[in-house]
Amino acid sequence: MSEDFRQQALHYHAYPVPGKTAIALTKPADTVQDLALAYSPGVAEPVREIAQNAENVYKYTGKGNMVAVITNGTAILGLGNLGPLASKPVMEGKSLLFKRFAGLDSIDIEVKHRTIDEFVDTVANIADTFGGINLEDIKAPDCFEIEKRLIERCSIPVFHDDQHGTAIVTAAGMLNALEIQGKEISESVIVCLGAGAAAVACMELLIKSGAQREKIYMLDRKGVIHTRRDDINEYKQLFANNTDKRTLEDVIEGADIFVGVSGPNLLAPEALKLMADKPVVFACSNPDPEIKPELAHAVRDDLIMGTGRSDYPNQVNNVICFPFIFRGALDVRASKINDEMKLAAVKAIRELTKEPVPAEVMKAAGVDELEFGVNYIIPKPMDPRLLPRVAKAVAQAAIDSGVAQIDMPVGYMES
Repeated sequence: MSEDFRQQALHYHAYPVPGKTAIALTKPADTVQDLALAYSPGVAEPVREIAQNAENVYKYTGKGNMVAVITNGTAILGLGNLGPLASKPVMEGKSLLFKRFAGLDSIDIEVKHRTIDEFVDTVANIADTFGGINLEDIKAPDCFEIEKRLIERCSIPVFHDDQHGTAIVTAAGMLNALEIQGKEISESVIVCLGAGAAAVACMELLIKSGAQREKIYMLDRKGVIHTRRDDINEYKQLFANNTDKRTLEDVIEGADIFVGVSGPNLLAPEALKLMADKPVVFACSNPDPEIKPELAHAVRDDLIMGTGRSDYPNQVNNVICFPFIFRGALDVRASKINDEMKLAAVKAIRELTKEPVPAEVMKAAGVDELEFGVNYIIPKPMDPRLLPRVAKAVAQAAIDSGVAQIDMPVGYMES
């Protein structure tokens, strides 16, 4: 990052007022009558209505349009465990994205705690305030246990975006890339460099999309995760392969897919050369990928490449899905975000990529042409069609799978 960009970023967050979000009023508050309705004595009337029927909270308050973005700051972006307070700019950024892309109000909550029990109790005890909870930047393996417990205890959607948002976008882009390359995911050998929350979730969703678990090789800092290792947690154990292969070079030979959710410059050109014909490479470490696209394309002219960066084609970015998933889930008051809803989002994103791209999207992307192919396997984050397509698909999947508490509104997302 250049010093000039660093200063721009600091200035952006500090001026004209500190931070990126604020509270806005949705009702007039200019007269004595306004205040009498907003607070005492008028506020007593919706209180009574909600006390009589808890569902009225959706009619008289903003609960149904509110998402809490909650973290403990133990895995901030690529910066690591810097604590709850340091994570606040990221959580405010998440709230900004919810509002910008899905019209959802959002507030960030940073939690200090000593144990997983304390964190779960804190979040569960305030959950009813919100329509949904987005967990963010929580280290593995704690994040798996935290999400599992909160889903069990809360009656609203709880979604760890670092896991599932990453997985949904990865699956959508990967399936499209394989289609272009003429390959089937069920027959593809997959190498996953990284074994944290995003890696585990990505591989699990790829399996639900047709990948074979035995064809997946996952690596952590000690190398290939295999069945004879006794130093892996229960989540890595799911991907322990019965193999004698031990290094990245061993497993990448003849592989069809490389997914990197690890660190910069960890995929050497020599290793990339070992992959099968027409490989798919998602090097998603940010800000520096496992291999730079320029270097990858210089080594292989038959690959499809994706990264987490906006300055290269095929950006694998969570913003392509998480605001719209929450939008659809909240609009039918889903009690959870299940696999059916995730796979519906994957399908909607895939299908949108294959449609003609509006001129305003190409202008925002700074390109003259976008057409389904090696340099366009996933929609651009600024594509306004993502909201209606993904939200409606997710809402319908919630209804079909029995987790929605109300029907989809007539004409939902058609305008």
